[in-house]
Amino acid sequence: MRKAAEPFSIEGPGGVRIVADRLGDPSARAVVFLHGGGQTRRSWGKAAAAVAERGWQAVTIDLRGHGESDWSSEGDYRVTSFAADVAEVLRELPPRPVLVGASLGGFTSMLLAGEISPGIASAVVLVDIVPNMDQSGANRIHAFMSDRVESGFGSLDEVADAIAEYNPHRPRPTDLEGLTANLRRRGDRWYWHWDPQFISGTAAAPPFEVTDPDRMHAAVETILGGGVPMLLVRGQMSDLVSQERADEFLARFPQVEFTDVRGAGHMVAGDRNDIFAGAVLDFLARHVG
Repeated sequence: MRKAAEPFSIEGPGGVRIVADRLGDPSARAVVFLHGGGQTRRSWGKAAAAVAERGWQAVTIDLRGHGESDWSSEGDYRVTSFAADVAEVLRELPPRPVLVGASLGGFTSMLLAGEISPGIASAVVLVDIVPNMDQSGANRIHAFMSDRVESGFGSLDEVADAIAEYNPHRPRPTDLEGLTANLRRRGDRWYWHWDPQFISGTAAAPPFEVTDPDRMHAAVETILGGGVPMLLVRGQMSDLVSQERADEFLARFPQVEFTDVRGAGHMVAGDRNDIFAGAVLDFLARHVG
């Protein structure tokens, strides 16, 4: 029988409480999963279980402003602040974990391992993100996250319809109660779990670093220059990392390994968890052991 994840929390900069789950041997090297904007630590459930079953410690984190973690009262959603929160979590873990970051979590991994604390990670996996991402895909994600962020939804059916429209290649969600993990109820309406400031542009300190590819490329160069292996996992149907963008990144950094996941969009781990988890475990077996 699979063990349940053990929740724990830390206090990040500015007193923001960060919630995480731990699965597997707490003395083993950790694989730390960082979700994308608008997701939660539960996005990694199956992948984390697969990693823990292979003897690793799997740690999934709700980034500030997401899931069960606190919203920043100061409106601080800089990528460097996400990275500082993660660094505090890493203090609770064995040295030199593996960082697996999707989208926003990937940017967080880049700056943490390549700018703030070089050498902190033993390997980095970027999930459907490169510094010079496709703006059209980023705009689509932003539009989905912004829509009804203030007005909310009158029912879980409305939420399911919105998700189905955003992810047309996936079946419409049938487990309506399962959607509540991504929602907060206020009065008689449902609202997305993330802090509206994070996506609306009203935050005092937004994640401006995601629009600075030169800075992110420099961070990647530092990571690779330190001998840290890196894997890019792309969803073949992604509109955030096109084949052209992936090719540009791999030409710039030929040391980076690459896996293209057929039948997956931007939400790679959710779309094809079987292939995603297998690719990550194979990469770790060859480079980290």
